[in-house]
Amino acid sequence: MTTTTLAVLVPLLPFAGAVAGLLLGRTAPGFVRPLAVLPTLAAAVLAVLVAVSQGGGRPIDVATELTPTGSVPIDLALYLDGFAVLTAVLVGVVATCVQVYSTAYLREDPRYPSYAALVSLFTSAMLLVVYSGDLMVLLVGWEIMGICSYFLVGHYWETEAARSASLKAFLVTKLGDVPFLIGLFALAVDAGSFRITKILGAVAAGGLDHPTLIALLLLAGVAGKSAQFPLHTWLPDAMAGPTPVSALIHAATMVAAGVYFIARLLPVFTASRAALVVLAVMAAVTMVGSGLAALAQDDIKRVLAYSTVGQLGYMTGALAVGDRGAAFFHLLSHGAFKALLFLGAGVIIHAAGTNSLSAMARMDGLAKRIPDAFWTMTIALLALAAIPPFAGFFSKEAVLVAAEQAATGHSDSAPSAAGWLVLVAGVLTALLTAAYATRLWLMAFRGRGAAAPDHGKEPLAMTGVLWLLAVPSIGFGLAAGPLPDWLDGHELSPTVATAVLGTGAAVIGVALTYALWQRAAARAARVPAGLPTAAATAEAEHAAVESAAQAPEVDEVTHDHPAVVAGAVPDPGKALLGPLYRHAAAGFHLDAVYAALFVRPVRAAAGLVHFLDREVVETYVRGAGGAPRLLGALVRRAQTGNVQSYLSTLFAGAVVLAIATAVLANVNAGS
Repeated sequence: MTTTTLAVLVPLLPFAGAVAGLLLGRTAPGFVRPLAVLPTLAAAVLAVLVAVSQGGGRPIDVATELTPTGSVPIDLALYLDGFAVLTAVLVGVVATCVQVYSTAYLREDPRYPSYAALVSLFTSAMLLVVYSGDLMVLLVGWEIMGICSYFLVGHYWETEAARSASLKAFLVTKLGDVPFLIGLFALAVDAGSFRITKILGAVAAGGLDHPTLIALLLLAGVAGKSAQFPLHTWLPDAMAGPTPVSALIHAATMVAAGVYFIARLLPVFTASRAALVVLAVMAAVTMVGSGLAALAQDDIKRVLAYSTVGQLGYMTGALAVGDRGAAFFHLLSHGAFKALLFLGAGVIIHAAGTNSLSAMARMDGLAKRIPDAFWTMTIALLALAAIPPFAGFFSKEAVLVAAEQAATGHSDSAPSAAGWLVLVAGVLTALLTAAYATRLWLMAFRGRGAAAPDHGKEPLAMTGVLWLLAVPSIGFGLAAGPLPDWLDGHELSPTVATAVLGTGAAVIGVALTYALWQRAAARAARVPAGLPTAAATAEAEHAAVESAAQAPEVDEVTHDHPAVVAGAVPDPGKALLGPLYRHAAAGFHLDAVYAALFVRPVRAAAGLVHFLDREVVETYVRGAGGAPRLLGALVRRAQTGNVQSYLSTLFAGAVVLAIATAVLANVNAGS
């Protein structure tokens, strides 16, 4: 088989598995799990073969005209360069891990067949985005992912949190997709084609008439899909869905699509320095804001969700300084350890019976109950915190190196202002990332109080996947040597300055958080058991309110309401943030701002339309029906059935007509 044929099969296999799973889910339930796992696994294997065959060399570009559309045709095209083939491997591996994990995680779920089919369709759509060489075909996969995310996030539709989160994710991403679609059409009109190769050729020849407008329109769609400020608010709420879905969305699909799109069309964005500055500002605000918000979350999945937002900010920051190699390196590295973090969180939630970190902080021995999750989560958190020699250190350093080069004027493709924004925000975010990663580890695994519940040994399908993903989380940094051959030839090694800045910030974040944890734990230990102080009681009540506001109404695994035991909870996030803690826990009230600016006016306008429809339009409708009814009533009263009355009326009418005729005749004669 040729490389092109193998590449065509990669997205088709999960699609076929999705269709077969939906058709056989009820009639042959025994085939559901094999149809979920095997096609996705086969697609991952074929993606590896395609990557080996492509080898990071010249891009493979083949196309056939899909349909004649006039001056701007739509082609069924494949464009396989180093970025595409490596992204497909990432998608295939993570999707396979999620499908295997889900066979145990959702083994008692009656809706598992539809869930597995949607995950396969989600995977197929992302692979279509990755391999597509035509923007219209790419848009098909882009939109299918949005639809799949709506159903998957709302999997537990019985709960209000899941229903609201799925609707919010759909609406916010579609809000960004409207200008995104306009930008695609504007780009195709300027370049004369939807083909990526022709668009890049037109950009190189200076053929874009409106580069800034096009870049900003496309950025709106990317901000929605990749959860960047200010369209990031849907991602933390999407944690109401099953944990494996969170791993898939956050690690390899959906949110990665926006970053991949910019990387694929980066020359379009570098053609406008204003667009790069806007992208840098968006990345800087996203990184710092999400890091602060993650420090104040009580739901373990929301901490990881805000972490994803921040890490995507690193990727868009690298793109803002014109280095897609660094952005893509962090995309691959982040995909491995973030999938591990979410799947490990699923094991922790199952063992603890709650999503709440404050509740876990009151449990003793949770790490011993789930040793596989403890060790693999520790590895993933070290990678997230960019502690050497784990994967996150190398990829994050690549981003900081790119920002440093742009800031010092060594980059021709990006303004120095964008470089300084990304560099300063990146170093600060490195400190915040290490702080909230340490906080999560301490509260989840170093709790003190009653013994953690024992739910028995976790299934091998769940723990085996964790160890599989731990391997790239540890050793992916070794790819910094050969990977440049696949990514435009850019060197990805850290410099002394960025290594000192990034690692120093991470170490400070870890040490400071641990010291504050120890102090808070010592203070909590001084409170006599069963006799909490007023301050401790107030703190416990505040934690209970936060847990109720942030966590789903019903836990997705145990279907129990998490209990919050009275007493002080050591939380270093409160000491680190101080008065900012309450605002950071609420996501800096951005949802409230949107509610005031958009939701309430729209509801008020809808109320006005309803009033006008009911009181004005309906009045005319009722009047239009009332007049004939009144006339009919009058005519009905005249129908007495008395022949004498009819004759008298006829005679009177004839007399009136005769008199009228005579009067009119005299008037005409006189004139």
